[in-house]
Amino acid sequence: QSTGQKEHLSRCLQRGIRRVRDLCKVLQLPTVFEETAVSYFQRALQHTSFHLVSLEKKELLGGCCVFVTCRQHNWPLTMGTICSLLYAKQELFASVYLSLQKELGLSVPALSLADLVKTHLNSFRLFQHAADIPAPFVEDREKMVARTMQIVELASETWLVTGRHPVPIVTAAAFLSWQSLQPAARLTCTFARFCKLAGVDLPPPAHLRLKELLEILLRMASKLAWLRVFNMDKKTVVKHIGDLLQHRIFLLKNAFCLEDEEEQCAAAPSEGSPGSPPAAGGAVQEKGHPLEGKRQREGSPRPLLPPCLINPRKRLRTAALSASDSAITGDEPISDSEIEQYLRGPEEIRAFRKAKAWQ
Repeated sequence: QSTGQKEHLSRCLQRGIRRVRDLCKVLQLPTVFEETAVSYFQRALQHTSFHLVSLEKKELLGGCCVFVTCRQHNWPLTMGTICSLLYAKQELFASVYLSLQKELGLSVPALSLADLVKTHLNSFRLFQHAADIPAPFVEDREKMVARTMQIVELASETWLVTGRHPVPIVTAAAFLSWQSLQPAARLTCTFARFCKLAGVDLPPPAHLRLKELLEILLRMASKLAWLRVFNMDKKTVVKHIGDLLQHRIFLLKNAFCLEDEEEQCAAAPSEGSPGSPPAAGGAVQEKGHPLEGKRQREGSPRPLLPPCLINPRKRLRTAALSASDSAITGDEPISDSEIEQYLRGPEEIRAFRKAKAWQ
């Protein structure tokens, strides 16, 4: 390296170390975390992979080192929190973080769902009295964290968490737990207003996760003896979330049929003598699902399956390819007049990245 390159690297190193230390002080991290993050930053800046990256990525490198250190010490810190402190885009931060992890060979454990719930709720503004927050809306932190954890565990047991972004589910669970702790004063508050008062973003899929959670709670409420006399809906069921969570295991067993029970019902012989011909209705039922008639009866439990299997996406039926179309291999040259339709514009790229972030 030339003298100029060494001086430039030295200036970048000094600025980066100051940025790392300042970030650790803002997050109130222990001294050992700060020293570990600084050592990671020094190693990263000496690595050839980070010499020619853009200035924006170099500024995010220090934040990635702090994020790695917190994960390794099981310190609850989300990527969204550190991105908001650095005014960084999550997609860009994630790319730098993955590069750092790969180039330095760092082992980073995944953040548990319980830690994520505590971290996400710590950013809420509903635990202290403020001028813009009505008094009945202020809640005790420990009570809300405990109730939210129970609802998230219920969501995990009913396939609502698997393969999905966790923040929308945690946000929906926090809203339900907050409403259920004082339903008389909070049932009229909408999900959007709750997020605005709490000072957190409302992720686009959170409304769908809230709808799925309420459907599970309604099914459980239909199996609780002292709630059958009430006409339960998505508003009134929130009042009884405490009772539903208390008897969660029993209610889940009764509200949903287990897989082995479904197989036994499917294997059971149809009613009637073996020699008698099946009725017209029976013939139709045999063509469909063997449990279709049983599930249509009132109160019959459905199997506990992931939402993607219960409500699968409709796929368009493709017509059979003609002889000329089937001969296309995909290696044909693209003419200059057609090349424009294959290129994405800046607005399309931004919209695609924004939609991809919540998948």
